[in-house]
Amino acid sequence: MEKQKLPHAQSSLVFGIISIVTACCCLGLPGFIFGLIGWSNSKKAYALLEQNPDEYEGEGNANTGKITSIIGMVIGALIVLNIVYSIATTGWSEMIEQFQQAMEQAQQQ
Repeated sequence: MEKQKLPHAQSSLVFGIISIVTACCCLGLPGFIFGLIGWSNSKKAYALLEQNPDEYEGEGNANTGKITSIIGMVIGALIVLNIVYSIATTGWSEMIEQFQQAMEQAQQQ
């Protein structure tokens, strides 16, 4: 009997990769959200695999998806915490001024 692909394993891998990319490029929060979705999908895949271990293949994708999702969530959470800490210690108006100065310097180059 031919084994079926494990449902939710591929999507957990895709969401895990997306979570790392968006955590690094989009200020953390989208990466954390995509990481939660990927982690949830890997849990669903493992639950199906435990019910019928001989019926499915693709446990590696579920495992890699879980790992990449956790990495994306950690990176996203650290970036969000860094932003919250920066706003709490310097204030919102100073953050905006620093951002505007950085944008002006970038435009001059």
